[in-house]
Amino acid sequence: MTAALAVSGTKPGVLLLNIGSPEEPTRSAVGRYLRKFLGDGRVIDMPAVLRWLLVNLVIVPFRSGKSAKRYASIWTAQGSPLIRHCLAQATALQEKLPGVEVAAAMRYSEPYLEKTLERMLSAGVNELVVVPMYPQYAAASTASALDGVFNYLAKRAFVPSVRIVGAFYNDPAWLDSVAAGIEKTCAEMNADHVLLSYHGLPLNQLQDATRPTGGACGSAGCCDRITTANHGCYRAQCLATSAALAVRLPKLPTTTSFQSRLQGRKWIEPYTDVVLVELAKKGVKRLAVACPSFVSDCLETLEEIGVEARDTFRAAGGEELKLVPCVNDDPPFIAALAQIVRRELVR
Repeated sequence: MTAALAVSGTKPGVLLLNIGSPEEPTRSAVGRYLRKFLGDGRVIDMPAVLRWLLVNLVIVPFRSGKSAKRYASIWTAQGSPLIRHCLAQATALQEKLPGVEVAAAMRYSEPYLEKTLERMLSAGVNELVVVPMYPQYAAASTASALDGVFNYLAKRAFVPSVRIVGAFYNDPAWLDSVAAGIEKTCAEMNADHVLLSYHGLPLNQLQDATRPTGGACGSAGCCDRITTANHGCYRAQCLATSAALAVRLPKLPTTTSFQSRLQGRKWIEPYTDVVLVELAKKGVKRLAVACPSFVSDCLETLEEIGVEARDTFRAAGGEELKLVPCVNDDPPFIAALAQIVRRELVR
């Protein structure tokens, strides 16, 4: 790769993109972060004026204080767990890709993607591979990240060649890395069931994504398999991930659910908090919970599942709930990520 660069004059770069995190676990910092995050029309898809009123007059005033306490409970000496893991992923991937400029950036916080792209292009990167670090596609995550990239590039006189790594929900090497983590946790706690909990989305966002291809989102069996009509459906991709993981985990029963919903709209079901109670009442005692829509541990995994879900499960009669750590910078995941990226670099 290095010799080819010297001859051809190309300099490839890889940009890993994730959502971001507040600068610190304080009410003011969380409020600033929420305004940026929830102010994105991809995230809350309603008219701009209504979205501004909802975010600034309802969500931020009433949620930032509680959210700050939740962030404080998972904060580390190195700061945000999410950003720490993302940077570690970029460092580990760099070692796998000599001659390639690898960086991590956030959509709504430092290190901002605009600043990171400026640095990469100023260093001579002229072939860019963008990796939204979301295994399953969603407009609120993947498309928003790409909006940031293309909005920045639209302002530049020189635009490098750009290739996008699509959803990798069915990539065998990534699935193997996730399954290995689940098996490890299950063995440690002698689990009798595995819950695969994905981040939730409003149902209308799935309908918007599949309508142009003729998808019948919400109809019976619409997500049972990936087709040309539902290939962009987040729920269908999540269920495909769950099916592939179940094959890799034949000794344990698995259940799929969706977490992190907000009030006011119909979200993807079944809901994780409801499923936790149902499993406990059915006699599940030792539950391992994995979150395959995340590649880095964050508030939604460490606190929402590791603390809140554990308390819910125990209160309903379960004995133990243990969070399966995300793949983070585990060597099998980094090897899988390197494979995924190389497929774009060699085109």
